[in-house]
This record gives sequence, C-alpha cells and structure tokens, in this order.
Amino acid sequence: MRSGLSIMAAMDRGKYELVPIGVTKSGEWLRLDPRLLEGPGAALALEGDRVALLPQPKDHSLMRLDNGADGARKPLDVVFPVLHGPLGEDGTVQGLLELADIPYVGSGVLGSAVGMDKAAMKALFRERQLKIAPYRVFLRKRWRDNPEAVRTECESAFPYPWFVKPANLGSSVGISKVRDEAEFVTAMEEAAQYDRKLIVEAAVEHAREVEVSVLGNDEPVASVVGEILPSHEFYDYESKYLDDATRLVIPADLPESIADTVRETAVQAFLALDCAGLARVDFLIAAKTLEVFLSEVNTMPGFTSVSMYPKLWEASGVPYSELIDKLIALAIERHAEIHANRRSYTD
Repeated sequence: MRSGLSIMAAMDRGKYELVPIGVTKSGEWLRLDPRLLEGPGAALALEGDRVALLPQPKDHSLMRLDNGADGARKPLDVVFPVLHGPLGEDGTVQGLLELADIPYVGSGVLGSAVGMDKAAMKALFRERQLKIAPYRVFLRKRWRDNPEAVRTECESAFPYPWFVKPANLGSSVGISKVRDEAEFVTAMEEAAQYDRKLIVEAAVEHAREVEVSVLGNDEPVASVVGEILPSHEFYDYESKYLDDATRLVIPADLPESIADTVRETAVQAFLALDCAGLARVDFLIAAKTLEVFLSEVNTMPGFTSVSMYPKLWEASGVPYSELIDKLIALAIERHAEIHANRRSYTD
C-alpha cells in the first residue's frame, strides 16, 4: 500500500491520468478516488465502487459492478500492478491482464510465477550454472508423513545452520534460521503454515546481504550494488518493515571485481527467469572469502521512496519519477513485442 501511494505521488499528473484500484483481503477490486490519496498524510482507505477487469481484449477497461450506470467503464492504457506476494506477484494478475490485452509493468506470467516459486527459481538458476547455496525441497505432506527421513536427508546433504522457507511467499514471512534438530521441527511447521512446498537451504557462513536493481526487457541493465545491514541476525520481516535500526549502504563496500560479478549475475538471473521491466536480485556474500551466492529474484520489489529498488537506481543516476516513466515505457514496449507474434494460423 505504501509502494502504491509513493508511485502515485511521484507520477506527473500532466502526463498521466491515474485510476487507482485497491484490492481488499477478500479479493474485491475497488476503484478509489485519487483525490483522497494525495498529500503528505495520505492513507490508502479501501473505499470505492466495486469494479472488475474483463478477461477479453475488446474493452481494455474496468467495468463498474454496482448499478450499471452510464459511464461505468473506464479505459486503461497501462496497469502498474504494485502487488507483493501470492495472487498478485505470482503470475495470476498478470494472466488476467494478458487475457484483457492490456500492457502492464513488470514480468509476464512465466517470469512472475517462477520468481515467486523459490524451488522452480533455483532449478532455473542451476540450469544456467549460477552459483547458489545447497538446498533441498520437500512437500508438506512428505514432511508430516515422515519428518525423520526429511531431517536425515538434510543432515546428510549439508551441516547446520540452515534456513527453512515456504517456497511461495515474500517479505521473509515464514522463514527461520535453524541450528539443531529441535529448531528444525519448529521451523518446518512454521513454513508449512504458508505453503505446501518447503525449502531447506544451507546457510552461507557470516553472510553479507547485498542487492541489485535490474531494469529493462530483452537487454536489461543493473544498478550499483547495495548492502543491507539488518538489525536482526538476518533480514527478517521485522528488520524490513518494523525496525528502523536496519541500514542500507549504497554503494556496497565491495572490491570492484566482486561488485561486477554481482551485477553480471543479476542480469543473468533476470534473463534466466524471463523477467521483464524490473526486478531486485538478492545475493549472499561469504564475509571471509567474498564468495558470491545468488539468493533470489523479486519481480515486484518494494517501491516506496526509501525502498532498495528505487534507491539503487537513484544512486545510479535514475531519479524516482524518471524510473516510473521508464517502467511504463518498457511495459508498452513489451506489449508491442508480444503483438508481433502471429495469433492465428492458416495454410
């Protein structure tokens, strides 16, 4: 919600007509009054007319669901789906926008879906021979049917400590660091609340957490590298959103050769997942050896004015409002590229 407000506040109203859409926890779409979202004290109140986007290409418009009054449709030129996590960032909304034939900012169905599923993501990283930490993937059913076998498999694969994660989630929700068997059981049950697919990953010793912002479509470019100094043992939910003690260091204090490796790997990861528009690529660097491990790609990263993605581009010479313009242009460019494909076949 803060990302959406920040983006709207930075957009040129002389260039864009904004049509804010809020999504409630029950899944209803509401067309919001943009006048209520302006000013320094704006808060995103989810109040407005119920609307829907039809999954057909002829209208390119929102339809008002209540009363069916004249003027109920609102044409849309581009959608900026500022949605984090499942049912927003995972290809579902992107699929609806594809069916409606409306350009949208960010990755398509495939890139969004794989970017959300850490297990599928890591498989593609391995296919591209990009360096990642050792890991194992388990279904929740297997864990609950035979937890001893799951623990034994992990202990045979890599030493403690480990990280346990739900495969399909974001913002570090459901992630735990594990140092022994007792913590492992608790961590697996915590992750199993959020997904049927669970990841157990070897921890990188004394890891430094660094991130890179990527921008583009078929020829993406990477920003400078930034480093996160979390207030907790690792960059968990509280460190990201609730604790002001976490610090961002831009640019990261790294040898030039290591920074170049991180940036080059970020672009390769972006291409491996068939991403588009934007992504933030996260890494772990072993503090002693400076060995670089690719962690994950976030296809719709936080986008407040103090979030890492726009701050890295600002440090690279692209101001916040200009970054939004570039992303909208990339959305239109990608839509045109897709329309270059033949849509029918005859002999």
